[in-house]
Amino acid sequence: MSHDPTVNAGDIARLAGVGRAAVSNWRRRHDDFPDPIGGTANQPLFSLRQVESWLRRYGKSYQVSLGDRVWQRLKAAGDLRLGELVAQAGALLTRPATPGEPSPESPVKGGLEPELAELLLELAEQLGALTAYEFLCERYLEAHSRQLSVTREDVAGLMVSLVRPGGSTILDPACGVGTLLLAPTHDQHAQAEPGAARMLGQELSETSAAITASRLRLRGVEAEVVAGDSMRDDGFAGERADAVVCDPPFNERAWGYEELTGDPRWEYGLPPRGEPELAWVQHCLTHVKPRGLVAILMPPAAASRKAGRRIRANLLRAGALRAVIALPGSDLWLLRRPAAGERPPSEVLILDATADLASVGPAWEAYLEDRSDQTVRIIDLLADEVDMTPARHQRRDDVGKAYAEARDRFMAAASAPPDLKVLEQPLDQPATTLGDLIKEGLVATSQAPPKMAADGGEVPVLTSDDVLNGTPPSGSTTMQQGLIAIRPGDVVASYSSVRVMAGGGAVLGPHLTLYRVDARRLDPDFLAGFLRAAGGRATTGSSRFDVRRTRLPRLSLKEQKAYGDAFRQLAVLEDAIRETSTLGQALIRLGLDGLADGHLHPPVHGLNP
Repeated sequence: MSHDPTVNAGDIARLAGVGRAAVSNWRRRHDDFPDPIGGTANQPLFSLRQVESWLRRYGKSYQVSLGDRVWQRLKAAGDLRLGELVAQAGALLTRPATPGEPSPESPVKGGLEPELAELLLELAEQLGALTAYEFLCERYLEAHSRQLSVTREDVAGLMVSLVRPGGSTILDPACGVGTLLLAPTHDQHAQAEPGAARMLGQELSETSAAITASRLRLRGVEAEVVAGDSMRDDGFAGERADAVVCDPPFNERAWGYEELTGDPRWEYGLPPRGEPELAWVQHCLTHVKPRGLVAILMPPAAASRKAGRRIRANLLRAGALRAVIALPGSDLWLLRRPAAGERPPSEVLILDATADLASVGPAWEAYLEDRSDQTVRIIDLLADEVDMTPARHQRRDDVGKAYAEARDRFMAAASAPPDLKVLEQPLDQPATTLGDLIKEGLVATSQAPPKMAADGGEVPVLTSDDVLNGTPPSGSTTMQQGLIAIRPGDVVASYSSVRVMAGGGAVLGPHLTLYRVDARRLDPDFLAGFLRAAGGRATTGSSRFDVRRTRLPRLSLKEQKAYGDAFRQLAVLEDAIRETSTLGQALIRLGLDGLADGHLHPPVHGLNP
């Protein structure tokens, strides 16, 4: 840990409150800009101390938060040790405060060097241990996004909501960094009620297992997380949970086929060498109580591959496989362990939810209550190829209508970009900063109470996801002191997005910042646009950059409104692109199905079908 802390171009941009392009310009224009000391040609790394010295020399304002200093010290050890150090940070933060009490065991040995440990404890005191550790975990996942497979949070929440009974024991045998086990806590920064659930997890990576254990302990969740290969060395042999959730590794050929040929877990058939996901399905069923539920993500091909036909058929005959649901990028299989003497169902739910995750919950509830119209008879599947691909079982009589509706929604969602004039030279305008506007009384800032939770209550809460996706308030909280009511025209910023609120009726959620402008002198869309242009990184607590240094031109209110209109059109365009991308995939799929089965016909001149 004696290495000089390093930063990349994105880190420098955050520290100085500028865009990445500005950092590139500094490197080109200034011969004395620090040379890289590591990294690659495309991703160079610079000495943090040298960068700070250069910024000071040129009078460029910057701020390195305590959180950033902790993170840079962790990174200084290099990528190979980064996960290990993040795990050790978790072990330190979960250390009992009672003298003489043993610390939670961690599979990752060693500890942080004293100076770094002291900085980390100072950060925990400033933000709270949970928020401090989630900050480090977020940075770690960003830095290793290509190496770490993390379940989408909306999918994780959906999976747990479909299978979890209250006060239950939940097992994830491939838990990664804990995304699925954290889902029952609703808000990733809110502590769960102690004793509300017991979490069990196993993960091949020792560092990931240790990180998961720390994240759960910091939420007050009763948890046991072990490191090891679930297939070859089951850490919970004989344990049966109330529910099992799993996002297993796909297409992993070295899963232990030779060693496990006679394993008793293969109740529904020996998984073929090339079907490791069917081994995970049966492993999960082994670990759930009778009538307990399993939610497992599967590659779409697993619903139809010839090699897995016999196992799919056995799962259906026994009543174990209850639903196959298409999600973006994968399928969700819902299974139920049969109880002794229980009569298996005659139908299975097959649903395409790629365009609407919200449709899954009501469809599953309707299936459990025997009132679903989206089921397929098991006897028909067994008589065919046991192909459970959701697109194949789209109701044929609905294809034409569904295509027309999807086409209309797609056309309605389309949006045009603003008509912007291209200048040969950029305008040289007098500028100010957000900090100056705050001092002048044009902008007031607010944040939610520091320990506010958004996972239950009667008061609607705007969350970070709502700001990112442009959706109505999805959280809720109880009435308490310090809540910030949102008004129309307020600018709300998360770490990744900025929104101008069209309506009120909700309160500001955790990890958001609210900017309320004096509408007589400042246009809110004008402010929001420049905040986004500066990086959209306006966060609370351990900020990625000092947002108060965001620069804005000094313009009349009329000129501001012209800019604001253009910024607003770009925001509308962004929302439209997100929506049309989803709608477009559904439209293409319905068009292919309808043309193939005769429910749709191309407009051919002279023909009248």
